[in-house]
Amino acid sequence: MGMPQTAERWTAERVKALPADGNRYECVDGELLVTPAPRPRHQVALQTLFLRLHPYMAEHGLGDALLSPADIELDPETLVQPDLFVVPQGESRRLTTWKDVSRLLLAVEVLSPSSARADRIVKRRRYQRAGVPEYWVVDLDARLIERWRPGDERPELLSDTLTWQPDPSSPALALDLGPLFRDILPET
Repeated sequence: MGMPQTAERWTAERVKALPADGNRYECVDGELLVTPAPRPRHQVALQTLFLRLHPYMAEHGLGDALLSPADIELDPETLVQPDLFVVPQGESRRLTTWKDVSRLLLAVEVLSPSSARADRIVKRRRYQRAGVPEYWVVDLDARLIERWRPGDERPELLSDTLTWQPDPSSPALALDLGPLFRDILPET
């Protein structure tokens, strides 16, 4: 299903009222984004990333890595469901609803054919404006991760190692991307 292009403005509340029909509904700055349920390799990619991020976050008491579905409201006209995201430690333990998320340390999207425009342009710009310190776009076909930071006009393209340090007082996490992509997409 493609992204509908309408002049109609959507709000987070309207999106939350849509039916649970297997599609993912989001809105960014009033634009409705619709994507079908993810494919299995998309989910394997998320699981693989989560299993590398979660122990690092827990070991250093930095927060929690979480997976969507999760309705994260950046403002009344922006409701996003990052595939994987990290909330800071102090906030993560107080979450009772997704409205309680006020800050993200990291947002991650795994590209799908139906989500490339939304992930690379629409959502990326919105995460940058929200000041999310890092936004990763995982391109399984190219076997690379695009890293975006708030002021970036172009992504940092990473195919060997991704080093992430959300807190300068903790050691950095170094993700060796070769083995990561092999775990997601084993050679046949």
